[in-house]
Amino acid sequence: MKRALTLLGLVACLSAGAQNLPPASPQKSASSSPQSAAAAASKAQQFTLANGMQLIVQPDRRAPTAVHMVWVRVGSMDEVDGTSGVAHVLEHMMFKGSKALPAGEFSRRVAALGGRDNAFTSRDYTGYYQQIPSQRLEDVMRLESDRFAHNQWPDEEFRKELEVVKEERRMRTDDQPRAALFEQLYATAYTASPYRRPVVGWMSDLEAMTPDDARAFFRKWYVPSNAVVVVAGDVDVAKVRRLAEKYYGSIPAKATPARKPQVEPEQKGLRRVALKLPAEQAFVTLGFKVPGISRLENLGPQDKDALALMMLSEVLSGYSGARLERALEQGPQRVADSASSSASLLGRGPSMFMLTGIPAAGKTVAEVETALRAEVQRVAREGVDATELARVKTQWVAGTVYERDSVFSQAQTLGSYWSMGMPVDAEERLLQQLKQITSAQVQDVAARYFGDDQLTIATLEPQPLDPAKPRRPESASEQPLH
Repeated sequence: MKRALTLLGLVACLSAGAQNLPPASPQKSASSSPQSAAAAASKAQQFTLANGMQLIVQPDRRAPTAVHMVWVRVGSMDEVDGTSGVAHVLEHMMFKGSKALPAGEFSRRVAALGGRDNAFTSRDYTGYYQQIPSQRLEDVMRLESDRFAHNQWPDEEFRKELEVVKEERRMRTDDQPRAALFEQLYATAYTASPYRRPVVGWMSDLEAMTPDDARAFFRKWYVPSNAVVVVAGDVDVAKVRRLAEKYYGSIPAKATPARKPQVEPEQKGLRRVALKLPAEQAFVTLGFKVPGISRLENLGPQDKDALALMMLSEVLSGYSGARLERALEQGPQRVADSASSSASLLGRGPSMFMLTGIPAAGKTVAEVETALRAEVQRVAREGVDATELARVKTQWVAGTVYERDSVFSQAQTLGSYWSMGMPVDAEERLLQQLKQITSAQVQDVAARYFGDDQLTIATLEPQPLDPAKPRRPESASEQPLH
């Protein structure tokens, strides 16, 4: 099942560290048991440490392993113009030493414990994790609390790592036509919101970045009151709490800086951007500004609309053979090689509903654009059959339950919801709210949120490929959802 809502937006995250980030949505396995996975849900407990830092513990005794994460509620949306990319650069620098450890030693020690570690940065948050045998939890808490409180490195390490980040930008954006197109979509759709800036940063800002830019960002935002420790796995809650107070609670308290609102003004007309880059196929994406989810109890009208939009996205492309696939990719009148929808509705900034498509041979992006909008209009006109809606709800619930078979998924879900200001039982609340969405609500949002005034269209116009330049394959995770 393709999830319309990516809770963590990890497909948008930029990661650094020892290993690749584990997948956000693990594949179902033959041994997965909905009953055993469901038993892992709703056990999380949340505490506040002496210095204001939060702690969330999710016990799951099914395997002798644990995941330890530190989430900081800071990302690229907290940067200022001229230093875009500094949140991600700082994430890299967190591996480059502390008062107690030299550069690279952190990951070497985690590996020696039989674990793996990495980190990720998004628009909304930055996270660090270690997955280790559960009996080594105290060791990684000692390591992580040290670098959270005492990260430091020489200027030369910064200059070397900055070149790594620049190459990351070239590899993941500049040499990936569709990723570059999404970057332009966000830069065009938003004017006041910091979501207009790419997580990796503009190249000119990276070129001008200094070691003190990263150090100042660290001092400002890496404070206990702006962070949470998440531990999931084969652990005892009381023991984890004692360890957290010992290693994290002793870090001096410091107030989180006030965040100034950067509200996106109402859009008053269709926006278009075309990008010409060497590519094999054209590509089009339609981004509609829609309401997001601000809370999961005592819902307001916009929260209810956002939930209905999530279900609309599932109806359009949430399963094999869904509406967009049948209408655009199949039959003699097919116009697209692929077509999909996505709803990015949980975040600290504005939300967006996307429709994307790749024209079939002999077809144009204009034809794909028309066909994509026609399917939404069909829902607005004819509605959604109750059986179809029940199907996508059932698949959503099943997908959520199976994800709980992964201790890592449990930890990352808890951290993600915390970063959005949601309670520890947010996932359960979300499921209950989704079950109540009606066909009439889905039809209503399809009719109200897909006009030109909310729309930004970005089109990739393929240019001839340079045969002398090796091509990097485009990944399926290039879309920068938040």
